[in-house]
Amino acid sequence: MKLSTRSRYGTRLMLDMAENYNNGPIHLMKIAQRQGISVKYLEQIIIPLKKALYVKSVRGPKGGHILAKPPEEITVGEIVALLEDGVSLVECSYNEAVCGRADICPTRHLWREAAQAMFAKLNSITLADLLNGTKIDNE
Repeated sequence: MKLSTRSRYGTRLMLDMAENYNNGPIHLMKIAQRQGISVKYLEQIIIPLKKALYVKSVRGPKGGHILAKPPEEITVGEIVALLEDGVSLVECSYNEAVCGRADICPTRHLWREAAQAMFAKLNSITLADLLNGTKIDNE
Protein backbone atom coordinates (compact mmCIF):
# COMPACT_ATOMS: atom_id res chain seq x y z
CA MET A 1 0.00 0.00 0.00
CA LYS A 2 1.15 3.50 -0.75
CA LEU A 3 -0.02 6.59 1.05
CA SER A 4 -1.15 9.32 -1.29
CA THR A 5 0.84 12.46 -1.92
CA ARG A 6 -1.90 14.31 -0.01
CA SER A 7 -1.05 12.42 3.18
CA ARG A 8 2.70 12.70 2.76
CA TYR A 9 2.66 16.39 1.86
CA GLY A 10 -0.05 17.11 4.42
CA THR A 11 2.09 15.57 7.14
CA ARG A 12 5.08 17.65 5.98
CA LEU A 13 2.89 20.78 5.99
CA MET A 14 1.69 20.10 9.52
CA LEU A 15 5.19 19.22 10.69
CA ASP A 16 6.53 22.50 9.29
CA MET A 17 3.83 24.40 11.16
CA ALA A 18 4.61 22.40 14.31
CA GLU A 19 8.28 23.27 14.00
CA ASN A 20 7.33 26.96 13.81
CA TYR A 21 4.42 26.75 16.26
CA ASN A 22 5.81 29.32 18.68
CA ASN A 23 6.68 31.78 15.91
CA GLY A 24 3.09 32.69 15.04
CA PRO A 25 1.23 32.33 11.75
CA ILE A 26 3.17 31.27 8.65
CA HIS A 27 2.46 32.06 5.02
CA LEU A 28 1.96 29.01 2.82
CA MET A 29 4.54 30.43 0.42
CA LYS A 30 7.26 30.05 3.07
CA ILE A 31 6.21 26.49 3.84
CA ALA A 32 6.09 25.70 0.12
CA GLN A 33 9.64 27.00 -0.32
CA ARG A 34 10.99 25.07 2.68
CA GLN A 35 9.22 21.84 1.73
CA GLY A 36 9.60 22.01 -2.04
CA ILE A 37 5.84 21.69 -2.56
CA SER A 38 3.78 23.98 -4.79
CA VAL A 39 1.69 26.63 -3.04
CA LYS A 40 -1.34 25.59 -5.10
CA TYR A 41 -1.10 22.04 -3.79
CA LEU A 42 -0.68 23.22 -0.20
CA GLU A 43 -3.75 25.45 -0.63
CA GLN A 44 -5.77 22.34 -1.55
CA ILE A 45 -4.38 20.25 1.29
CA ILE A 46 -4.93 22.88 3.96
CA ILE A 47 -8.69 23.17 3.30
CA PRO A 48 -9.70 19.88 4.99
CA LEU A 49 -7.16 20.53 7.77
CA LYS A 50 -8.87 23.86 8.51
CA LYS A 51 -12.36 22.33 8.31
CA ALA A 52 -11.31 19.64 10.79
CA LEU A 53 -9.96 22.36 13.11
CA TYR A 54 -6.31 21.30 12.99
CA VAL A 55 -5.26 24.61 11.38
CA LYS A 56 -6.40 28.20 11.90
CA SER A 57 -6.08 31.07 9.43
CA VAL A 58 -5.05 34.49 10.68
CA ARG A 59 -5.79 37.53 8.54
CA GLY A 60 -3.78 40.70 8.29
CA PRO A 61 -0.22 41.73 7.54
CA LYS A 62 1.22 39.26 10.04
CA GLY A 63 -1.32 36.62 9.07
CA GLY A 64 -0.95 33.14 7.72
CA HIS A 65 -1.70 29.71 9.10
CA ILE A 66 -1.01 28.19 12.49
CA LEU A 67 -1.81 24.92 14.21
CA ALA A 68 -5.08 25.11 16.12
CA LYS A 69 -3.69 22.74 18.77
CA PRO A 70 -0.22 22.20 20.19
CA PRO A 71 1.97 19.70 18.26
CA GLU A 72 1.72 17.31 21.23
CA GLU A 73 -2.02 16.97 20.60
CA ILE A 74 -2.00 16.15 16.87
CA THR A 75 -1.14 12.64 15.72
CA VAL A 76 0.11 11.53 12.35
CA GLY A 77 -2.80 9.07 12.27
CA GLU A 78 -5.32 11.91 12.51
CA ILE A 79 -3.69 13.72 9.59
CA VAL A 80 -3.47 10.61 7.42
CA ALA A 81 -7.03 9.47 8.20
CA LEU A 82 -8.36 12.90 7.31
CA LEU A 83 -6.42 13.23 4.07
CA GLU A 84 -6.98 9.61 2.99
CA ASP A 85 -10.73 9.86 3.71
CA GLY A 86 -10.72 7.20 6.41
CA VAL A 87 -8.78 4.46 8.11
CA SER A 88 -9.32 1.52 5.81
CA LEU A 89 -6.89 -0.04 3.36
CA VAL A 90 -9.72 -1.35 1.21
CA GLU A 91 -13.25 -0.01 1.07
CA CYS A 92 -14.92 -3.39 1.61
CA SER A 93 -13.36 -3.85 5.06
CA TYR A 94 -15.76 -1.27 6.52
CA ASN A 95 -18.46 -1.12 3.87
CA GLU A 96 -20.03 -4.46 2.92
CA ALA A 97 -22.20 -2.80 0.28
CA VAL A 98 -19.27 -2.33 -2.12
CA CYS A 99 -18.66 -6.05 -2.55
CA GLY A 100 -21.07 -8.90 -3.07
CA ARG A 101 -18.56 -11.30 -1.45
CA ALA A 102 -18.06 -9.28 1.74
CA ASP A 103 -19.96 -11.72 3.96
CA ILE A 104 -17.90 -14.73 2.81
CA CYS A 105 -14.55 -13.11 2.02
CA PRO A 106 -11.69 -14.58 4.07
CA THR A 107 -9.41 -11.56 3.51
CA ARG A 108 -11.84 -8.81 4.48
CA HIS A 109 -11.01 -9.11 8.18
CA LEU A 110 -7.29 -9.28 7.42
CA TRP A 111 -7.41 -5.89 5.68
CA ARG A 112 -9.35 -4.41 8.58
CA GLU A 113 -6.82 -5.73 11.13
CA ALA A 114 -3.89 -4.51 9.03
CA ALA A 115 -5.40 -1.01 8.83
CA GLN A 116 -6.08 -1.02 12.57
CA ALA A 117 -2.45 -1.97 13.29
CA MET A 118 -1.11 0.71 10.96
CA PHE A 119 -3.33 3.42 12.43
CA ALA A 120 -2.58 2.30 15.98
CA LYS A 121 1.08 3.04 15.23
CA LEU A 122 0.36 6.32 13.41
CA ASN A 123 -1.98 7.44 16.19
CA SER A 124 0.76 6.83 18.76
CA ILE A 125 3.04 9.39 17.09
CA THR A 126 2.42 13.10 17.50
CA LEU A 127 3.91 15.95 15.53
CA ALA A 128 5.98 16.75 18.62
CA ASP A 129 7.31 13.17 18.63
CA LEU A 130 8.44 13.58 15.02
CA LEU A 131 10.17 16.87 15.82
CA ASN A 132 11.91 15.32 18.83
CA GLY A 133 12.78 12.11 16.99
CA THR A 134 10.99 9.99 19.60
CA LYS A 135 8.73 6.99 19.01
CA ILE A 136 9.89 6.62 15.43
CA ASP A 137 12.28 3.69 15.66
CA ASN A 138 11.16 0.28 16.84
CA GLU A 139 10.44 0.72 20.50
